[in-house]
Amino acid sequence: MLRKALSVVQWVSLVILFIGVSIVQLQPENAQTSSEDREQRPMLGLFAVIVSCLMSGFAGVYFEKILKESKQSLWLRNVQLGFLGTVMGLITMEIKEGDRLRLNGFFHGYDAMVWLVIILQSLGGLLVAVVVKYADNILKGFAASMAIVVSCVVSIFFFDFRLSLQFTIGASLVMGSIYLYGKHVPKPLPVMTEKHKVATL
Repeated sequence: MLRKALSVVQWVSLVILFIGVSIVQLQPENAQTSSEDREQRPMLGLFAVIVSCLMSGFAGVYFEKILKESKQSLWLRNVQLGFLGTVMGLITMEIKEGDRLRLNGFFHGYDAMVWLVIILQSLGGLLVAVVVKYADNILKGFAASMAIVVSCVVSIFFFDFRLSLQFTIGASLVMGSIYLYGKHVPKPLPVMTEKHKVATL
């Protein structure tokens, strides 16, 4: 869709990134699980995850295509997407929590921490659009993966998170994949001028 070629090393770095993030996110074997015994369907869950990944990847690439090929400004595109998301959110909210909203009001339970999360999410959305516009969707994925690692490191100081061998290996793979991807950027193809076109004819 974007007419972009990746080198073999970059493909390898993406696979390493996938493995590293998976290791970081995996629950350790001794983690506490729910005491309720629920029927699980692994194949259906795997299928749902694969479909979700494909749809998310397509949406990211298409979003990059729209931002880079559109004549509209970045901010106008954000307003358009934000309006669509707001309409869908209001419909979902009415379906699931309509009675509670009418009883308690829209802003019931909103405190300073909730507003802080809303502001951070909004700023994060704007930053994602800027990264996709002036870099690409793959680099956005690397940034999100690195954010997972950084948030885990910050959790060591603010929460009861202990550094494990599993996390260390996963974080090392993530950082190594970022280095590999940036180190082996393929050179852009030369642009043919009118003189070159005439010469080739």
